[in-house]
Amino acid sequence: MDSFFKLDEIEKTAKAFLHQTDGRKVFAFDGDMGAGKTTFITTICKVLGVQEVTGSPTFSIINQYKTVKGDAIYHMDLYRIKDEEEALQAGVEDCLYSGDYCFVEWPDKAPALFPPDTVYCFLSLAGDNVRKLQIKL
Repeated sequence: MDSFFKLDEIEKTAKAFLHQTDGRKVFAFDGDMGAGKTTFITTICKVLGVQEVTGSPTFSIINQYKTVKGDAIYHMDLYRIKDEEEALQAGVEDCLYSGDYCFVEWPDKAPALFPPDTVYCFLSLAGDNVRKLQIKL
């Protein structure tokens, strides 16, 4: 599935994205630096009911947020991970199989850790303030 969206329509796109993914909980986001992965994931977290400040987990590897209902959401950034062993030590696999929402940037750093029902997403620039979102269910 491919879609295009303007940045001022990102919340609407995030809602549609969650609706299209059939209740799945693990999402692997790929795309060039600056394509909008963190911005899109932050918006999804807001749509899911996270009210706290969210941000990139580049240095912490894993950020955990709580929704207003008390559900956990994990946002992971594997950019600084060297290999799958380091990802395991950081607790990535525990999050991926927790049953909670998991949004992972740079999934190619530990591809074997992802469950079979992972939704793979690719974000790219498609013009001024326009992004292309490709989804593979």
